[in-house]
Amino acid sequence: MNMRSRWVLTILSSLCALPAVAQMRAFTGATLIDGNGGKPIGNAVVLIDGTRIKAVGAAGSVTIPKDAERIDVSGKYIVPGLMDANVHLVPWPSWTYIEFLARYENNFQGITAEAAQIALKHGFTTVFDSMGPAIPEMAVRDRINRGEIPGARMFVAGDIVGFRAVFTTPEARASASKAFQARINAQFELNGGPDLAWMTPDQVHDEMVKYVAKGVDFVKFGATGDDPPVDSIVGQEAVLRFTPAQQRAMVDAVHAAGKIIQTHQTSAESLRIVVESGVDMAQHCAHTGRSRIAEETIQLMIKRKFYCGTQWGLLTDAQLQQVREQRFPGSDRDNGKEGIDYGVENAVRLIKAGIPELVSTDAGTIDPDVAKDFGADGGPGGLGGHASLIGEAEFIDMQAMQQRGMTPMMILQAATRNIAAAYHKLDTLGTLEPGKSADLIVVDADPLADIQNLKKLSLVVKEGKSIDIARLPLEPILTSDEARNPGPVRVK
Repeated sequence: MNMRSRWVLTILSSLCALPAVAQMRAFTGATLIDGNGGKPIGNAVVLIDGTRIKAVGAAGSVTIPKDAERIDVSGKYIVPGLMDANVHLVPWPSWTYIEFLARYENNFQGITAEAAQIALKHGFTTVFDSMGPAIPEMAVRDRINRGEIPGARMFVAGDIVGFRAVFTTPEARASASKAFQARINAQFELNGGPDLAWMTPDQVHDEMVKYVAKGVDFVKFGATGDDPPVDSIVGQEAVLRFTPAQQRAMVDAVHAAGKIIQTHQTSAESLRIVVESGVDMAQHCAHTGRSRIAEETIQLMIKRKFYCGTQWGLLTDAQLQQVREQRFPGSDRDNGKEGIDYGVENAVRLIKAGIPELVSTDAGTIDPDVAKDFGADGGPGGLGGHASLIGEAEFIDMQAMQQRGMTPMMILQAATRNIAAAYHKLDTLGTLEPGKSADLIVVDADPLADIQNLKKLSLVVKEGKSIDIARLPLEPILTSDEARNPGPVRVK
């Protein structure tokens, strides 16, 4: 055999070894709700070519190739893959417990993968992790993106910039060796810890340039402290951690890298400052405690196209009556008074003003031992209960949205299009349109009749591939039978 013949044989062998071109798939017969807010399309076709949507529309308007696989979903409803704008896949508050950290120090990746798979199991094809250990979470993100393991598509921020990740109280710091504390904090903080608050705006800018270069997808910083005073490391509720100049320096650095920046804040004044600083979005906007969001701040949010996370809980009977009657306790004159909380009124005003709201939950898994400390109904914000469990918390948030005045279509968009737009991913995610990622769910009943029908899953499709949700999570850890019901010694 001459050299030319050998070369031709080599090329042919290589071509034979290439994977077969993915067959087109056509989902037919369902009602399509594409996420854009328009009228649903009955008897629709969604045509998928590989990982992307090729065409969508009413039957007869979309040509289905003869060799395409047809999936008949008549009588069902197709909506975009759901999203959660704010999760903690390595669960908080579990990682405030020394026993949790010691048991799983070397397996944060396993816990992250478990939670990402539980999210996917419930129809959440994309999640944004805004507080957690950056290094292991980015590793799992990359494994999912490479197709090595199934899981919701992950975008990772690392820890909240400016916060001490763990060991925030003197008692916690006294409970572990300095070497252990250093290892744990290094996985969370990168170079974004509390030391930044001491730096000049120029120095903060430079540290943020370094931070985003480490591979995070977006940045979240703590505009204020959290909860009542504990010590100088934790800070104080409603007290600014960073000056407006420092905040603008962060915004400039993160935007220059082509990423979005968001905040944790706990007062109406701190919310005003972050909006003015050019921040893209904020979590739990309505939760400003005993300070009412000023109308000028809401108008500025509209002008700046600002997005708001929710983390809303179910309302009491008294609060439901307030919403029905549109009569809320307190006024601007009562700012600062103990016993007043403007959260419900703020939420209603934000909805009425048209501020885009996001399904945003703080959800993850939870260590079974930790859960027992909070009781069956969970603690504040549902911590330890169902309101904190990924795949369940989101539907509680949706119910809470409806209680505050959002329609099912608004809520569906809060779990799809709004989130993609807030994170600047709308070119590929969030709606069912040609060219976008083929992420969708098929449900058995109309979510516009009852948003809780989103739980009635028939199919989950991510990047064109149908997910075997019955198998997820593949390797249970915190949700394993052994962890939930350990013997004399807990192994897992």
